[in-house]
Amino acid sequence: MRKSYLDNLRWVTVVLVVIYHVLYMYNGEGIVGTLGNITNLDVQYYDAYQYLVYPWFMTLLFIVSGISARYSLEKHTGKEFIKSRTTKLLVPCTIGLFAFYFIQGYINASFSNAGALEVPAPIKYLIYCLSGIGVLWYIQMLWLFSLAIVLIKKIDKDRFWNLCRKTPFWVILLLCIPVYLAGQILNTPIIVVYRFGLYFLAFLLGYFVFSHDEVIEKLKKYFWILAVVGGGLAVAFTYVYFFRGIQNYADNPVYRSPLFLLCAYFGSIAMIGGFARYFDWENNFTNWMNKRSWGLYLFHYLGISAAALFIAKPGYLPAWACYLLSAVMGFALAYLLNFIIPKIPFFRWAVMGISKKKKEKKNVQG
Repeated sequence: MRKSYLDNLRWVTVVLVVIYHVLYMYNGEGIVGTLGNITNLDVQYYDAYQYLVYPWFMTLLFIVSGISARYSLEKHTGKEFIKSRTTKLLVPCTIGLFAFYFIQGYINASFSNAGALEVPAPIKYLIYCLSGIGVLWYIQMLWLFSLAIVLIKKIDKDRFWNLCRKTPFWVILLLCIPVYLAGQILNTPIIVVYRFGLYFLAFLLGYFVFSHDEVIEKLKKYFWILAVVGGGLAVAFTYVYFFRGIQNYADNPVYRSPLFLLCAYFGSIAMIGGFARYFDWENNFTNWMNKRSWGLYLFHYLGISAAALFIAKPGYLPAWACYLLSAVMGFALAYLLNFIIPKIPFFRWAVMGISKKKKEKKNVQG
């Protein structure tokens, strides 16, 4: 049986990511790699949204991915799982870079005028391909974690997984300690999104702990406690690092701070508990959104950044209209590409990881 709350949690989180990237594109905090401030405001108070969601929404996606990996491995062999994940995850972030995502790389490079470098065309193309990784970092890491979990499952033989079924609520609370410790290690120094320690542990927690219905029942039961704690931590993080003195939320030492990592964990499990309790249902709209959440994640940033480069940067529209246009383009172009690309034989495989073979049965939680 599919878990409707997981489907809803996934697409809602992707929507939050889209909104985040619109504000991120025009952020006034000096975070590099974007167009930056176009309002001339000393403080863009609505940028606080970035601080409210950034600590936890990617941790949440890795936990959900770990849960989904467990459900998928219950229906498939390790070999089948690796093959399907390689097609869906590895192909887009390797072959897809050269086939399509170099377009995103061109836009990214243009923000810093790197596209104007006097280098041979093949070298420039390679630069665009590398710059086009963008949001694909998530699926790069997810592919590595998927390989690792197959080996771990083979060694564990479900002994530890079965033990985690009995995880009491007080242990769930104390899991914030290993989350904090994991956040201190295996962080890449320059491209800071690659937080292997934090995100791999989040994936493992999803696989071993939160894939059990018994554990989810505890999160549902104590949801309001988790909501107060998680929400309070998000507000506290925003106050400390934005309102009390703006600091880059994505940089060291902020992403290694206790407040960031506690927010990452409690914000994630509060969302899981809330969706399991109140949003474990489906209708035509949620089904439509769920079926397109993968394409929305893959393509949304292209629309946002294209609007910023070609409209906002030259100053063709006022700032508020640029924000609105980027948001509309983020959704519209993503849904358009999500409709077109699966119809093109090579590109559906290279860009979106859609195999030619028949899709998995509906009752498999992917």
